[in-house]
Amino acid sequence: MSEEEEEQKVQQLTLLEQNLQNTSLQKQSFHLQLLELESAIKELEDSPEAYKIVANIMIKGNKEQLKKELVEKKDIVELRIKSLEKQEAKLREKANELQKEVLGNFEKKR
Repeated sequence: MSEEEEEQKVQQLTLLEQNLQNTSLQKQSFHLQLLELESAIKELEDSPEAYKIVANIMIKGNKEQLKKELVEKKDIVELRIKSLEKQEAKLREKANELQKEVLGNFEKKR
């Protein structure tokens, strides 16, 4: 493997690691959203009345409709988390393969 090819592999590895980090941050953000939604659903179940913020104004809303909206948002966030987990696993697998290849070539040169 030429010097140029090795450098490209190292750059690919760096890019994969950056993508992994970005994916992990996105997943963390969605986990926080999920916790907030679960908390809101629980609070809504324990509350006699329900309010919704629309354009910086709090208005009284239909409790069942609000719960339905929150559950739908929760389902979407859970799907996004699963998707990011799959993407993260694929990126990690590619990064590990590339890292082994780069390290293997480095060891051969020594």
